[in-house]
Order: sequence, then structure tokens, then C-alpha cells
Amino acid sequence: MSFSIKDEMPDLVQQYALYLRNIRGLSAKTVDEYCMDLRTFFRFLKAKDFGMTEYSRLAEISVRDIDLDYIRRIKALDIFEFMNFVADERNNMSSTRQRKSSSLKSFFQYLTVHEKLLSEDPTEQLTPPKAKKALPHFLSLEQSIELLHAVDGPEAERDRCILTLFLNCGMRLSELVAINIRDVIQNNSTLRIIGKGNKERIVYLNQACMDAIQSYLAVRPKDGVKDRDALFLSSRKTRISPKTVQFLVKKYLNKIGLSGPGYSVHKLRHTAATLMYRYGDVDIRVLQDILGHANLGTTEIYTHTSSSQMEEAINANPLAHVSEKKAKNDKP
Repeated sequence: MSFSIKDEMPDLVQQYALYLRNIRGLSAKTVDEYCMDLRTFFRFLKAKDFGMTEYSRLAEISVRDIDLDYIRRIKALDIFEFMNFVADERNNMSSTRQRKSSSLKSFFQYLTVHEKLLSEDPTEQLTPPKAKKALPHFLSLEQSIELLHAVDGPEAERDRCILTLFLNCGMRLSELVAINIRDVIQNNSTLRIIGKGNKERIVYLNQACMDAIQSYLAVRPKDGVKDRDALFLSSRKTRISPKTVQFLVKKYLNKIGLSGPGYSVHKLRHTAATLMYRYGDVDIRVLQDILGHANLGTTEIYTHTSSSQMEEAINANPLAHVSEKKAKNDKP
């Protein structure tokens, strides 16, 4: 948990954060999000206690004094009123409300099941809102090839290697910048990736990836390197930052005419997943392992089909050309 957030949290939430980080193995970012959700929840409850009807000053309310006695007084109605508040007053999307619901359920389960400090869980009847499953945006095969061909400049080998790994392996931004040289096992063409929750997975590298890595390693700086373990280096010879990777990806996307909202590093992850599923006849569970998804449901979004594929499927039906009008005309 970052210091500023930790400094604002009640003791019980700080203990809960340690449990999430060290026992459940969640990432620091996820722990921060859970704690911020709890902070909003406690601020909302205190605002109700104060008789506030205007929530514009909610951020000024301290929750540092929230203790076990206060938490024991929380009822299911308080939970439902909070969920209505974030939906109606804050216009939170269903995905955000789903996370807030998970944050509350996880916290109260920790108190009831793990610590046995509560006899009843006020979130027991809380049903998380269904998140809308929007189809992910992705580059076409032709656009992906054009993107790789657009790479130029003094860092061309590095940039091409980064784009190649994104488009072929579908890794996350945080996973790419964390790659160390020793994670690349060249004798069996594999890459060790540390994903969400510090979970390790092995991804096989195809020929394009191996060629790109070898081309980059041939020109990767050797003298004055400040992080010798890091695979990808910045111009200052330090481990490349997420911000630098985001900038170079947007630069090349803009170069091929794909700019604006929605065109990002994560779009390349969607592209890799879609191309593997569409052109490689990849089993959905294999794709799940490659992408490092904890739940199969997250991967299943890539089983979508294009409108042209659906049109082809309909036209391929053997009854596609059998109509009543045609049947009458064919009568002898």
C-alpha cells in the first residue's frame, strides 16, 4: 500500500492490507484499490452519521478513527445504500461497482472468517453487479504487420522487439518492463513472465520473437548500464519505464494512422489474443495460460467473431439458397 493511502487507513484496514499483500499475494496496485474503496465506504457512512446530504466534501472526512465497534454496527442496509450511492451519485460504471462490491465482500469475509472478529457478514446478501462485457478493440493482421514495419530510429531494434513481444505473446505492460535477461531461455525458446499477484508463467517464443530478441541483444548497451538485469533499457541505460513504452507504442500507432482514445499498449495485448484465437485455432484454456488470466471467463471474451465471419457462417448453411420462391420456380 502506498504511504499516503496507508496513512489514512484505520488500523484494521492496514492489517487487512498486509493480509491481502502477504497471504493472498495480491499486487500493491490491487491492494491500494481495495483500500481506497473501503475509504470511500467509511467516508460515506460517516457522512450519513453527520447528517450530510451533499457529498461534494466527502474527501475531507477522515476515517482513521474507524474501529471494530463502529464496524460491528454496520448493517446490510448500509452496504446497499452505499452501492446505490456509487451508482446514482457517482455514476460508477458496472465494472467499478463490481470491484467495490468485491472490496467490501473481501473485507468483511476477512473479519468474519479469517479473524473471527464479527459474528455476521453484512455483505452476505450483496450480489455484485454484472459487468458489461464489451468486445475488446484490436488491430487487424494487416495493421499489425504495418505497425512492425513502421519502426525506425536509433532504438529501432529495441522498439521492434517490444512490439513483437506484445503482438505475439499478449503480455501486459507491467510484465514486459519487468523482464530480465535471464528470463529469456534461448536454448528452448521460452520466456519467464511474472504476472499479476507475482504469479509466474512460462510462454513459448516463436521465431519472430527469438529473432527480435537476438537482434536487440546484439545492439543492447553493455557499458555504463545501471540495471544489468533488465532486458529493455531506456536511453539513459536504466530499466525502461512503463511511461516510455506507452509513448513509443503510441508513436508508432500514430505513424500508421491509429491515434486517439482506445489506441494503447493494452490494445496490442487484445490484438495478440484475438489473432492467436482467430488464426491459430487455439484452445481457449491454452489462451488463458498464455495471457495469464486467473479466470476462464476473462479469456472467453476473445471468442468473439467478426461480422464477416458471422456472415460467412450463415451463408455456409446448406439451406442458404433454398427459398420458397426458388422452390416454386424449380417445380417441373
